[in-house]
Amino acid sequence: MANSKTRPKGRSSRRKGVMFLSSVLALAAAGALSLAGAYTAADYIERESLADLQAALPAEDYGWLDLKVDGLQVHLGGTAPNEVQRFRAIARAGTEVDPGRIVDDMQVAVQEPIKTPDFEIELLRNDNGISVIGLVPASVDRAAMIEGLRKRTDTENISDLTETADYPVPEGWDDAFTFGMKAAELAKRAKISISVGKVAVTAITDSAREKVALTTDLQRAKPATVELVADITAPRPVIAPFTLRFVMDEQGARFNACAADTEAARDRILRAGQAAGIPGTPACTLGLGVPTPQWADAAVPAIEAVAAMGSGSVTISDTDVALIAPATIPADTFDEAVGRLQTALPGVFTLAAQHEKASEANTGPVEFSAVARDGGVVLRGRVTDERMRAAVESIARARFGHVDSALRTDDTVPSGWTVKVIAAIEAMEGLDTGMAMVTPDLIRITGISGSQTASDEAATQLADRLGAGARYEMSIRYDRRKDALLALPSGVDCVDGLNRTMKESEIGFEPAKSVIAGDPSPTLTKLAEGMAECGDFRIELGGHTDSQGSEGFNAELSQKRAEAVLAAMSGHGIPVKHMTAKGYGESQPIADNDTDAGREANRRIEFTLLSDEPVDDGSTPTAQMVTGVTAAPAEGEAAAEETPEAAEDAAQKQAEVLAVATSGAHLVLDRHQEGTPAAPPADSEAVTAAEAATRPAAAVLSGEGLETLALPATTISAEVVEGDDLPPEGLEHTEFLETVSAYAALGAEKMPQLPDDLLARITGAGNIGGRNDTPRPAPRPGQ
Repeated sequence: MANSKTRPKGRSSRRKGVMFLSSVLALAAAGALSLAGAYTAADYIERESLADLQAALPAEDYGWLDLKVDGLQVHLGGTAPNEVQRFRAIARAGTEVDPGRIVDDMQVAVQEPIKTPDFEIELLRNDNGISVIGLVPASVDRAAMIEGLRKRTDTENISDLTETADYPVPEGWDDAFTFGMKAAELAKRAKISISVGKVAVTAITDSAREKVALTTDLQRAKPATVELVADITAPRPVIAPFTLRFVMDEQGARFNACAADTEAARDRILRAGQAAGIPGTPACTLGLGVPTPQWADAAVPAIEAVAAMGSGSVTISDTDVALIAPATIPADTFDEAVGRLQTALPGVFTLAAQHEKASEANTGPVEFSAVARDGGVVLRGRVTDERMRAAVESIARARFGHVDSALRTDDTVPSGWTVKVIAAIEAMEGLDTGMAMVTPDLIRITGISGSQTASDEAATQLADRLGAGARYEMSIRYDRRKDALLALPSGVDCVDGLNRTMKESEIGFEPAKSVIAGDPSPTLTKLAEGMAECGDFRIELGGHTDSQGSEGFNAELSQKRAEAVLAAMSGHGIPVKHMTAKGYGESQPIADNDTDAGREANRRIEFTLLSDEPVDDGSTPTAQMVTGVTAAPAEGEAAAEETPEAAEDAAQKQAEVLAVATSGAHLVLDRHQEGTPAAPPADSEAVTAAEAATRPAAAVLSGEGLETLALPATTISAEVVEGDDLPPEGLEHTEFLETVSAYAALGAEKMPQLPDDLLARITGAGNIGGRNDTPRPAPRPGQ
């Protein structure tokens, strides 16, 4: 019985446990499902809200806005440009979600305060009245301002063109405004600019004294809080005579007087003075009364002339220039300075030059020198006048190209001086470099020539030009390297040939050693051929390596390899007396060291020319001094010239020369008169030369024939004489006519008269080519 009662009670407990567990599980499942549903619902709400807000607040308008949705809450973040944009964002967001869900996390950018406008006025005062223009604070009583100006300046005509702005008055305005009104009272002709804390006064006064007074008054009236910028000018003084005086002596270089017409001219003059040795910045007055705008063009070369002498003075008074040299200055230095100054001075100025000789013993003879070098000629010394200077310079230019001339005109030179000068220039034609020195009693020519007969040729040219009785000395050294007939190589040719040989037949070395690999004899034989005429040039034999190995090792290796090649050349009998070996290592690559081909190219021996001039080792024969006197023609020649046939031939030859020169000049003049495009301007140097060349004596070359014209041989031919246009193609009008004019001066000096029968021939010759049927008169020389 007992057992039957307890069994049902156990079954009931189990059933209760199962039921409880089932309920718990059911409740857990329901909770999980509810939680999952809640999360799903929240995510959905957030996504939909964010999409709606992004559509309502597009990025192009609200790029600054930071949107975040957290459940039902919408956070608006970021920095709004201003309050308007912030409220607009909140309002737009409120149209999409409930405003209660919006959380305002936005900031507003700091706004700059509204800037006060720049208050500034300008007062323009002159004899006609005052104009006031600009912007002033609204607090300024404009009527009182105008009335105050009227009382201060005693001026009725005042124009008020100011405007006002209602902004706070900035600090510093009141003091500047009050001072500006005072400045308008003080300056009668001025522009006064008033701004905050600053007043600028630009004024013109009647005199330098008034300028100083106005500057002082403004400084006294200026408040401490106001900056004054004053530009006050006074009219320049009238300087009469307009004067400049520059002095160099034992006390140094200085201006005793200095005047200039413009600031640019003053700056040029002061720079020239400072270059001559004036310390600091000397005073130079700007004034009125300059005789010519070319004042500085005369002052600068005048200062340079004194500086070139090293001592002396120059005074320019209006257009008169006085150059004075002390007795200590050599005559040739003085002459060169005078010549350069004469050339540089504008035409309106006249030069008077004085050399203060200590004694008559210091007075040297009249001299002329011409130095040929570097493709040009340097002319120094004296000539008769400007016409003769132009003639000498033109002839020198025709023969030597560039001319550096500082010739001085001197009407006291001996008679026949220009003929001697031109003869000396012509006698230098066979020199590569050299010098001609002419004195009244002697012509001395020295130099170097590539012709073994240069001395004989020069003597012949002197005799042809000067006739009998002219003394000369010559010392012309023959230089075989300049002999065109030998066609010897230059230093550049020598080095190019050696490097070409090394490229075609390279000398190799054992790896990382200075030992020559293989047989170098074939290459050395070719190098010997190239050095046959090159042993007197200074040449460097350079060794080069690639970049393999250390820098120091490569430098040492390249030096040893260069020395090895030099020793091999010497052992092969090649002249290497003036050749040096130098190693450059890897410092001068000619190709990329990253490739095998590049490294091979960089491993090389290279020759370099150290000097264009060969070394004079004393083997070159020295020049022998030759003295002599030009001779007269042989008796047989003289007799032949006296026969009627010879006289007729000579006259015809002279007529042909005159025809060429004068017809060329006439052609240019005809073209000018016809107004053709080829004509030079009426006031050009070409026309001036042409007018001189129409004189028969201007074209006569002492009866020596066409070949003596200072023109290329190809430019004068039979076709020219028969009437082809002159000047020939490729020769400018001015160049041709300058040459003709140069010989014009010579002809006028050497042949003062021509026979009447020859003049008749010349008259017809002036119309070669039928350009004018009317014979041109042929005036006698000197007319």
